[in-house]
Amino acid sequence: MILEGAIGDAYGAGFEFANKHKIDCFNSLTTYETHELFPEIKGRYTDDTQMSIALAELIISGDDWTPINIANAFVNTFKRDSRRGYAKRFYSFLSEVKNGQEFLNKIINKSDRNGAAMRAYVIGVFTDESEVIEKCSIQADCTHGTKSAIVSANAIALISHYFIYGKGKKDTIIEYINDLQKGEWTGKWTGEVDMSGISTVEAVLSLLKTDMSLKERLKASVAFGGDVDTVASLVLAISSLDNTIENDLPFFLMNDLENGTYGKDFLKDLDKSLKKI
Repeated sequence: MILEGAIGDAYGAGFEFANKHKIDCFNSLTTYETHELFPEIKGRYTDDTQMSIALAELIISGDDWTPINIANAFVNTFKRDSRRGYAKRFYSFLSEVKNGQEFLNKIINKSDRNGAAMRAYVIGVFTDESEVIEKCSIQADCTHGTKSAIVSANAIALISHYFIYGKGKKDTIIEYINDLQKGEWTGKWTGEVDMSGISTVEAVLSLLKTDMSLKERLKASVAFGGDVDTVASLVLAISSLDNTIENDLPFFLMNDLENGTYGKDFLKDLDKSLKKI
């Protein structure tokens, strides 16, 4: 799950907010592309995956699910492996704060962006839906304390939970989350994806309900344009949980993904640990 999310993140990062010409010409799934502003992230995952790692490690640790522990996880994970891909202001913020308490004291958690949703898929491992919603809401409020951001994060966590526990087929996923959230998700997204949580979830849903293979879903995630690394990361992470979807991803995606201290072997081990929860 996290490994596939990292692959989608790394592939999408080369196209994040790229112009249509680049996407049309180079979204061919033959290599990781270079982002013009951050060439150093080629073949590397970004904040989407790193913040998911932070939550996954907290889950595995069994420590209390509290704002201070969540904030400490975000800070510590960044400090040990600072990497580009975060929004400029948030990168500076994480670079400056010393610990989780300072994080909570200084964060302005009034955003409706997709940061709380992009990392929420790991929370789907909890067995009870009410626990998934409770824990996801707490982590979302740490950074994005708006109703739309929290609803969006909960939607992603519940979608992940749905597939992890085999609660139904992809055809009924929208009905499932609308029933639990009393929502109006449609999964009918077209066009560029902005950074809002709502837009991101709709774009993700629009691909999860299709019969596309993993390769087709990854290519389609980038074809939207806009914040495509987040869409691609979520689509691959969650699609990997659906055993009805063909895994035909090109070999280069795995072979060329970073494998340093926190690279693909680390992610594989993290996934194995999460499955034991």
